[in-house]
Amino acid sequence: MSNIIKDRLLIVYEWVWETPLANIQPKLRPMLATLRIGHLIIRDLFEGQLTLRSMGLVYTTLLAMVPLLAVSFSVLKGFGVHNQLEPIMLNLLAPLGDKGVEITRTIIGFVDNIKVGVLGSLGLALLFYTVVSLIQKIERAFNYTWRVSDQRPITQRFSNYLSVILIGPVLVFSAIGMTASVSNVAVVKDAMDIEAVSVVFTFFSRLIPYLLIILAFTLIYMFVPNTKVKFKSALIGGIVSGILWETSGWVFASFIVSSTNYTAIYSAFATLIVFMIWLYLSWLILLVGGSIAFYHQHPEHRNLQSRILSLSNRMREKVSLLIMTLIGQHYYHNKPAWTMDALVKKTNVGVEAVGLLIENLIQAKLLVKTEGESPGYLPARAPETIKVKDLLKAIRQAGESANLKIDNLPQVDVIDALYNEIEVSIDNSLAERNLHDLSLSDKDTAG
Repeated sequence: MSNIIKDRLLIVYEWVWETPLANIQPKLRPMLATLRIGHLIIRDLFEGQLTLRSMGLVYTTLLAMVPLLAVSFSVLKGFGVHNQLEPIMLNLLAPLGDKGVEITRTIIGFVDNIKVGVLGSLGLALLFYTVVSLIQKIERAFNYTWRVSDQRPITQRFSNYLSVILIGPVLVFSAIGMTASVSNVAVVKDAMDIEAVSVVFTFFSRLIPYLLIILAFTLIYMFVPNTKVKFKSALIGGIVSGILWETSGWVFASFIVSSTNYTAIYSAFATLIVFMIWLYLSWLILLVGGSIAFYHQHPEHRNLQSRILSLSNRMREKVSLLIMTLIGQHYYHNKPAWTMDALVKKTNVGVEAVGLLIENLIQAKLLVKTEGESPGYLPARAPETIKVKDLLKAIRQAGESANLKIDNLPQVDVIDALYNEIEVSIDNSLAERNLHDLSLSDKDTAG
């Protein structure tokens, strides 16, 4: 029986990963994509980075929760809706049952005890720093998922984080308040007397929590990563993670009912342990949804290759030369600067590889990045002054440091002579060729 199951699984595996996409019927391609993404999510979970980052976010959340709620409470108080904070906390922690009520009251008590006027400038700065550190850690977790190495400029990070901290709570609680007030409108109350309308309204009232959490997750996937995320990909990730979050809440609530053993074992710590487990599951679901959005938007990453980058030397050299040539061609033809996404599609080697090579070229002062929401890349100086031999040298020297460089290796005359001969041969063969020559020699690759 086990051999039959193994054979069936092998057949499915071969169909999913070894069948060329061109040989798959168009109507079956969405199912194939779903199976591949599902397999990759499971692989990423077993590799441990998603779980590790979820645990890190749990720790940061515990430190930042009370300051975050204190800042949100102060903002909401100005709009007169601060009384909604406790009911919303109770809803978010509903899967914890009685322990959720206990945790909510404790956290609200901590928030009420924070006196901003007594904190002083240093205390207020530390309070904001704790909140900002949580948002920054969330951004880094999503940037890892999206293979983004660049951080937002400090000014942009400050404005974005301030918007999340100050405006976010107002929007969330306003949306929830509008939802709650709809049922109190006289017209709605009269319509509820009709059985058909009552059934529909009841259905949608149960659906609203799912829709709100899906909307929240979709917005997070769109705006938190430091890259351009398509709405469709973010929505798909939001739908899956939203359903998972609501469903896991129901399952977790069932688990809590039968978790008397936890209280017996951990005694007073049982509430904290259960709260940390729920936080961990919530963050893990959020990161899983982000991974789904990433794989949906980047089909080129739907493969079983490891995330550990292992480009050969000649691949790094050729891809770097290709990137510089493409950028030089757009520079000379007055076309828009190449963006990261466009270069990834053109080179077809993946966003991590392209990002690493571009970072090396920027550090070598061969490229510069433009400002804006979708930054592009331009030659750091006139292409006529960028010699190919210097470009290759910069690529080959990338990754060396003061402690790890070729000059620190033991001297062996025969090896040193051979290496010098290689260097001289490269310099002589390339002579005075520069990026200008490469950019104007082949117009077909301009793209």
